[in-house]
Amino acid sequence: MQKGLALSQNYIAAYLMKQVGPTAVATLAKKMGITSEVPAYPSISLGSFDASVYDMVGAYSVFANKGIWTKPTYILRIEDKNGVVLHSEKPIPVPAMNEEVAYVMTRMLRGVVTNGTGWRLAGRFGIKTPIGGKTGTTQNNSDGWFMGISPQLVAGVWTGCEDRAFHFTSTAQGDGATTALPIFAGFMKRVYANPKLNISKADFEPPKSGVSITFDCNQYQQQEQKTELDEKLGF
Repeated sequence: MQKGLALSQNYIAAYLMKQVGPTAVATLAKKMGITSEVPAYPSISLGSFDASVYDMVGAYSVFANKGIWTKPTYILRIEDKNGVVLHSEKPIPVPAMNEEVAYVMTRMLRGVVTNGTGWRLAGRFGIKTPIGGKTGTTQNNSDGWFMGISPQLVAGVWTGCEDRAFHFTSTAQGDGATTALPIFAGFMKRVYANPKLNISKADFEPPKSGVSITFDCNQYQQQEQKTELDEKLGF
């Protein structure tokens, strides 16, 4: 799964969808703050439904925020000239997934940047801080995405056209790694260069209770080989 995510091997996403069913996936997407319709069809594993950057940033924040979804809010308070508060908005945290699962997802998303389709972030643009990300290319190269997460900041970039008749003729030109990722990289460089923002470059914090899920894929392969050998020997 980690390698499939890193390399955008969609047949693995489709296989996972087959195992859990589209209803479970659609339900979780809604729980993570997607406000647009998420039809419970297998094709949603390939990104076939429409979602706004606003919704996607909120959804990806669940991973960085230890499994908690908080509605993205850009107006926190409105005051009149006398300082009287006319409107205030207090974000309400909503549990969306287990903290351990959220942390494992940050590890998997970091793999996209270190060994996957998001390699340009460090390899070409020199951003080597702990960042997880995901490239996305949908609807015949009319949509290019890059979603990036750090422990304190989540940002998303969409490139494309609402009229699907306008699109790149090849994935080499129109994929999210080529169209959207460079914009994210330029944004993050400016963020890190601004001392007033004080955005941390630290790594994602694991759960205090520890992590029971094994990250090392080689251990799974070794276990499979041992099981196969045991079966051949009759154990």
